[in-house]
Amino acid sequence: MQLKDKIYIAGHRGLVGSAICRQLAQMGFTNTIGRTSQELDLRHDKNVDNYFKCELPKYVFLAAGRVGGIKANSERPAEFIFDNLLIQGNVIEASRKYGVSKLVFVGSSCVYPSQTHQPIKETALLTGPLELTNQWYATAKIVGVELCRQYRKQYGCDFISAMPTNLYGPNDNYELHSCHVLPSLIRRFHLAKINNLESVSCWGSGRPLREFLFSDDLGRALIHIMRFNCADEIINIGSGEEVTIKSLSEIVASSVGYAGQINWDQTKPDGIARKYLDSSKIMALGWKPNISLQHGIEVSYKDFLENRFPYLIDLE
Repeated sequence: MQLKDKIYIAGHRGLVGSAICRQLAQMGFTNTIGRTSQELDLRHDKNVDNYFKCELPKYVFLAAGRVGGIKANSERPAEFIFDNLLIQGNVIEASRKYGVSKLVFVGSSCVYPSQTHQPIKETALLTGPLELTNQWYATAKIVGVELCRQYRKQYGCDFISAMPTNLYGPNDNYELHSCHVLPSLIRRFHLAKINNLESVSCWGSGRPLREFLFSDDLGRALIHIMRFNCADEIINIGSGEEVTIKSLSEIVASSVGYAGQINWDQTKPDGIARKYLDSSKIMALGWKPNISLQHGIEVSYKDFLENRFPYLIDLE
């Protein structure tokens, strides 16, 4: 991948896509392209086909899709499957049709079975039932992984799937009904602080273990995969560190400056008890994360205050 090669980032304004853009710019790549969902609806095959025919990108990062937390998955399961199937299928097929040299599909660690050996290896895919709280999103992502795998087999396409752990960072989603756990905690504790609330209620028991990765670390990893030859069809990308949701909430509260009480609503679901990736493949290729959880949360909170909090009224 040369500095002047045309690189298309699908989802370039989202959490992952914007991180890829930042990292490419820092490395000196000068020919990146992207379109907002208003400019190019990736659910429509003719629009995607015309875009690829016109632009002819050489490399593609597929980071676009409908995303959300437990609540959004449970309330809009059909949308999570249907929209992601359309987006993935259209971009992957157009990449094949117009001779893209390499595509990296950004999946999710939720594709792995809810009950499997930890840390989770890439070979665990399709070996057991999915976690019920996000199985709809996971189902669509599994189809994306299989599309890339079978396009490699049938057409010889250099399409690779990356499975990141839980992500956070600049341009995260703080929308009340669809955000993930870490941005939800940032939003919740900040509003509690400015409203002088004595306590905050969080979902579940706080006992589940999670692994978190700062989005810019993922951006570097995805570019690393894109730039180097790799025979693997699926590659995990994690931080290598776990934290309980309870400990995470305490770190976020401290970073935000909220000193009130944290209560746990155990009538709400915990989700899977533990989800920890085996990231030995990507680390063997020479990548490792640079951003600590504490520092990453501080950067995320600053971005929230500067770029997200002023518009919270529009997200209600």
